[in-house]
Amino acid sequence: MTDNFWLVLAIVLYFGVMVAIGFYSWLQTKKYDDYVLADRGLSPFVAGLSAGASDMSGWLLMGLPGALFVSGMSELWIAIGLLLGSWCNWKWVAPKLRNYTEVANNSITLPSFFENRTHDSSRALRFAAAVIIIFFFTFYVSSGMVSGGRYYESTFGGDYTTGMLIVGSITVLYTFIGGFLAVSYTDVVQGALMFLALMIVPILALFAVDNPADIFSYATSNSYGPWPEGNPQYFNMIAGVSAATIIGNLAWGLGYFGQPHIVTRFMALRSASEAKAGRRTGIIWVTICFAGAVFTALVSTVYFGTTSATVTDQNGFETIFLDLARLLFHPLVAGIILTAVLAAIMSTMSSQLLITSSALIEDLYRIFKKEPSQTTLLVLSRLMVVLVAVVAMLLALNPSDTILGLVGFAWAGFGAAFGPVVLASLYWRRLTAPGALAGMIVGAVTVFVWGTYFGDIIYEIVPGVAFATIAMVAVSLATTPKPGVEEEFDRVTGNQEALPAV
Repeated sequence: MTDNFWLVLAIVLYFGVMVAIGFYSWLQTKKYDDYVLADRGLSPFVAGLSAGASDMSGWLLMGLPGALFVSGMSELWIAIGLLLGSWCNWKWVAPKLRNYTEVANNSITLPSFFENRTHDSSRALRFAAAVIIIFFFTFYVSSGMVSGGRYYESTFGGDYTTGMLIVGSITVLYTFIGGFLAVSYTDVVQGALMFLALMIVPILALFAVDNPADIFSYATSNSYGPWPEGNPQYFNMIAGVSAATIIGNLAWGLGYFGQPHIVTRFMALRSASEAKAGRRTGIIWVTICFAGAVFTALVSTVYFGTTSATVTDQNGFETIFLDLARLLFHPLVAGIILTAVLAAIMSTMSSQLLITSSALIEDLYRIFKKEPSQTTLLVLSRLMVVLVAVVAMLLALNPSDTILGLVGFAWAGFGAAFGPVVLASLYWRRLTAPGALAGMIVGAVTVFVWGTYFGDIIYEIVPGVAFATIAMVAVSLATTPKPGVEEEFDRVTGNQEALPAV
C-alpha cells in the first residue's frame, strides 16, 4: 500500500470522528440557546481546551516553527505576547464576563452584552458590533479556507480548490449540525491532537540526530536551511529586530480581550468560579504547545542540516513539522499526526462560522423580528453557517494576501474594536453606550486605515487600541450613563459570591 493510502485513511477517520461528534451534539441541542452557547453548560476543561484550539490555527504547527527555523529566537515575541495575553484574558475577563453576561439579560453574544450592559435602547451599539463581527470574521474564515486548500496541496499534491472545498465542507457540516456544543467538543479532540503532535514529533526527531545537545548551538555556525554558513545571531532575540517590531509582536496579546470566538467560551462556562480551572487547562495547553513548536524548529536545524533530508518548502520553510512527521513515522501514524495541522485549521474556522452566524441572527435578525420561534432561530442559524462559509470560499478562491496577513488583519480588528469595550464594560462603571460605540468604530476604522497605509511602521493593533480607548473614554465622559447602569454595575461587581477571586 502506498504512503498516500495510509495518509488518506487517517484523514478520513479524523473527518468521521468530527462528523460523529456533530451528530452527537445535535442530539443534545434542543433549543436556540443550546445551539449558540451550549446553554452555559461548558466544563472548565472543555472551555480551556476549546478556547486554546479555536485560538491557534495552522500558524502554531507551520508558521511559528518555520519562522523560528529561518530567523531564530527573534521570532518568539509574538508567542510571548500571545501567552501573556491569554493568561490575562482568563484571569481578568473570564470570571467577570461569565457573571455579567448572565445578569445583563442573559446575553449570549458579545453585541447583545454591550447593548444590555449600557442599557442602549437605540440598538445602534448592537448593530455596529454585529457588522464588525461579520466583516472581520468573513476574512478570518477565508484565511481558514486558504489554509485548508494549501494543506491539501502540500500534503497530497492535489488541487487547491478541491482541498479548500473538502476541508470547508466538513467543517461546515459538523458546525451546521451540532452548533456550539459540536464546535467545543471537536475543539477538545483537535486540541489534544495538536498537543500530542507537538510533543511527539520533536522528541522523536531528537532521538534521530547523533548528538541531541547540538540543538542549542548547531544553528549558529553550521549550514542548514537558508543559512549556508549558519546564523550567528540565531539565539539572540533582539538581533535585527526594531523596537517597533518587538512592540507590535508583543501587542498581539492585546487582541485577546476582543476576540468573540475566544471570550464566548468564558460566557459558556457553568459558573464564574470555574474560570480558574479553565485558565489552568488553557495556559498549560498553550505553553506546552509553544514549547513543542520551538523545539521542532531547534531540532530541525540539526536534523535537516546533518542528514540528506530536505524541507519541502524552500521559501518559508513552513513544512518542517510536516516533513519530520513523514520522515520519522509509519505513514498511518504520520497521517494521524498530520491531521493535527488540519485540526488547527478546522477548530478555528468552526468557531468563527458559529460566531458570525450568531451575529447575523441574534444581533441583526432579532433586532427587526420580535420573538421568533425557537425552531425559526435554529433553522436560520444553521442556514447562516452555510451562507458565511460560501462567501468565505468565494473570497478564498483567489487569495490576495498571505494566511498570516489575513489573520493579523482580523485579529487586530477585533482587538481594537472590542478589546477596550470589553475591559471597560467589566471594570469601568462610567462607560456609556455612545462611548462604547465611538470606541468600536474608531478601533475598527483605525485598523483598516493603518493596516492599509501605515502597516510597515507598526502592527495596526497598537494604534487601533490606543485611539479606540481615547475615543471611548472621551465620549463616555461627555455623555451620561442610562438610569440603572451604574447601580447594576455596582451590584454585579460587588457580588463576591458570584465572582470569587481567581
